[in-house]
Amino acid sequence: MTPYWSSVADFLAMGGYGLYVWGAFGVTALALLLELLALRGRRRRLEDEG
Repeated sequence: MTPYWSSVADFLAMGGYGLYVWGAFGVTALALLLELLALRGRRRRLEDEG
């Protein structure tokens, strides 16, 4: 079985859709990180109140 991409650059380009694919991954990762940080802050505030 041969790989679909012949190089790392081809893999990152994703057949011309790399910007959209990697951009979507980046936005999702950023949203998850921001959510985790917000949850951490909320938990600390609740612990300080109690």
